[in-house]
Amino acid sequence: MKVVYSDKHRGHAPPCQLFSDGLHPASEVPERVERIVAEIRVRQIGDVIIPREFSLDAISAVHDAGLLRFLEGAYTAWDEKGRATETGLIPDTFAMRTLEGKPEDLVRQVGYYCFETQTPIVAGTWDAAREAAGCALTGADLILEGEQAVYALCRPPGHHAARDLYGGYCYLNNAAVAANHLSKLGRVTILDVDYHHGNGTQAIFYASDVVQFVSLHADPNSVYPFYSGYATEKGEGAGEGKTCNFPLPKGTNDLMYLDALDRALSVIADFSPEYLVVSLGVDIYEGDPLSTFSVSRDAFGAIGCRLGAMHFPTLLVQEGGYNLDAIGNCVADVLEGVMKKR
Repeated sequence: MKVVYSDKHRGHAPPCQLFSDGLHPASEVPERVERIVAEIRVRQIGDVIIPREFSLDAISAVHDAGLLRFLEGAYTAWDEKGRATETGLIPDTFAMRTLEGKPEDLVRQVGYYCFETQTPIVAGTWDAAREAAGCALTGADLILEGEQAVYALCRPPGHHAARDLYGGYCYLNNAAVAANHLSKLGRVTILDVDYHHGNGTQAIFYASDVVQFVSLHADPNSVYPFYSGYATEKGEGAGEGKTCNFPLPKGTNDLMYLDALDRALSVIADFSPEYLVVSLGVDIYEGDPLSTFSVSRDAFGAIGCRLGAMHFPTLLVQEGGYNLDAIGNCVADVLEGVMKKR
């Protein structure tokens, strides 16, 4: 299995995130992927390669041009005006998207494009986010060139980023960019197994009949992102029936999770895609600080085996996972499970 990784992610290192009760240390930190790549090398799971270079065309095919201009230039504009702080650029006012106004000042656009306060922009955010998308695109190209399974070790993650919105630690939607790239040559399913619903991915493909979106996640009635991920959301227009959500309750254990996964894989089999993209969040783990599930480490190898047994050319794209002591093992267990069935 090829593993696509870039150390440019280290430039994105926000020290904190803002909640309603004040600033807290950041959860989405560079050490997350350092732990993963270290475990991959110890287990000799596959060749670790750097991403290829891509123009913005493949990214702009998914993301709004205004969002890309903002992400590329906002920190520099903020810094040049002497307003930059080490906390990063965080919105203090949010747009009412029912209105059309948007200020010309890039810095003031932060509340137009960001939907919460936990995703600051720091000096290296744009370069890291673009490189993460490049990792996913490289993985997609490798799949198109004949690889049966590729792992894109992306950071920052992506599945909360929508066409013209960012948040949830996500700036560019890596899995969506890769899936859109693959969809030029066949139907694609995105299977999101992150603990949190991939609201951005769902929004991007909600009306698509070429890209199916299937997600297992914590019930949004009580867990972030709250406003997306309900079982009643099934797509619209040409995409009606191509979105399928499996919200799961607090305390979901191995048996419950794997049963839901089997049902999700049955939905995917009925769609019969040419390619499978997996948004691989391992924050479903019972020891993850953001999880309310009771999924043990034993389940991760079983998840990988089930994915591998589908026998679709598969691109796995890293999303969440915040237990630094477990993240490397959880990801490596999934990858080894996939390879057992190849």
